[in-house]
Amino acid sequence: MDDEPLPKAVRRGLADEVADRVRDAVFAGRFPPGAPLREVELAESLGVSRGAVREGLARLQREGLIRTGWHRPTTVVAATAADVEEVYRVRAALDRLAAVTALRRATPQDLDELDRLVDEMAAELAAGAGVPRLLALDMAFHDRIYRAAGNGRLTAAWQAVRSQVFLFQLQRVSLARGQYRALVVAEHRELARLLRAGGDEHHLDRLAAEHVDTARRSLLALLAGPDDAAPDDADPDDAAIAG
Repeated sequence: MDDEPLPKAVRRGLADEVADRVRDAVFAGRFPPGAPLREVELAESLGVSRGAVREGLARLQREGLIRTGWHRPTTVVAATAADVEEVYRVRAALDRLAAVTALRRATPQDLDELDRLVDEMAAELAAGAGVPRLLALDMAFHDRIYRAAGNGRLTAAWQAVRSQVFLFQLQRVSLARGQYRALVVAEHRELARLLRAGGDEHHLDRLAAEHVDTARRSLLALLAGPDDAAPDDADPDDAAIAG
């Protein structure tokens, strides 16, 4: 047996805190897609060293939230059509598997929590909640489906793309002029209803795929230009999001 000691365990430190704070700021819309992230300014704002900021940003780069390079500015990712195709098609495959697995494994508590999240989404919409809050509830709904599926590797695969999904949905809203208020509640409520009803696996699989594909096609149309935007585009101040 080799007597060489194992490497010391790495405790959670400032770099993780920086990553969390910057991620939260991105998800809150403070740093929109394409916005620069400057080490000096972040270090001063967060009260940490530039080294901690550099390490924290490296974590976010691995999550796919930021882009950086040699002699290139560090920026929040602005999705390209190729990015959207890759991320949303992966998400569709994962969401379908999560939904049909949860259909067999979801507990009454899981189902009640899904209903509660949809009700909260509807209440927040009625109260005029901002997009970051609506997106947080949207993602919490899907997180719960993955939890209900009870497959650790599936959940890990979802976590690998989750930050990019959130960011791309934010970009979709920033580009959109439409209102999706009815859509965001109706689609999630139908998913929750089918999971509670049980049995119709093919219908649930199809709805989970369509739910993601709607978001994919919408963002691709918006990236292509305003002439290709969805026909129900309307008030930019009333924009919400489904997906």
